Formats: sequence, C-alpha cells, structure tokens
Amino acid sequence: MANVDATLKAALEIDGATAVALVDWESGMSLGQAGGGALDLDVAAAGNTDVVRAKMRTMQRLGLEEKIEDILITLGTQVHLIRLLQSSTGHGLFLYLVLKKDTSNLAMARRQLSQLERSLEV
Repeated sequence: MANVDATLKAALEIDGATAVALVDWESGMSLGQAGGGALDLDVAAAGNTDVVRAKMRTMQRLGLEEKIEDILITLGTQVHLIRLLQSSTGHGLFLYLVLKKDTSNLAMARRQLSQLERSLEV
C-alpha cells in the first residue's frame, strides 16, 4: 500500500504527466498535489469537483447504477483525466491527472492510474 505522497509522485512519472492531485469531490478540496507549474491545482480541483457532481446527478436521473471509472477531458495540447477511486477507503475521492497530449499514451496512463489507485491507502 502506498501513501498519498508516494502515489502522487508515481503518477507524475507517467509519460507526459505534468500535474496530479487527489481531490475530495464532496468538498472540492485537494488532499495532495504534485507538479502543476502555472496550473493552479486548487482551482482545477474545485472545478473538476463540479464536473464529477454534474455527472453523478446525470447518472442518477438516468437511472444508471454503474460506477464511473474515469472522466476524460481533451484539450488542444492537454488531456485531463479524472479517476474516481473505487476502494472503500477512497470513497468520495478522485485522482486528477494532467497529461501533455503529444507525449502521453492515454491507454497506458489510464492503466497506470488504475494501478496506482488500487495501491493507494488514504
């Protein structure tokens, strides 16, 4: 099992990763973050919390009882990946990963983030 800091550090080692945060989607607060540069990860955490909440409401209204694995937002030069934690200790949390579009492999990034999620101890 890995702690939050070790998980965030490992996520930044994913090819093309520039920023990562662990976020509580009920409060919108970041519980930890790494990288980011000019990207304000606190603003990103709060904004992506709105995205997760909206998707949860939509699924409820549609009567969908499946769990969200991840949400993908593709920009011109970046890919933003929101991975909702499925573990009992991670309920209500998501990992937010920013990737450079031209140097990342989305399939591998999703796989690696899933593996990191399974080993994360919150």
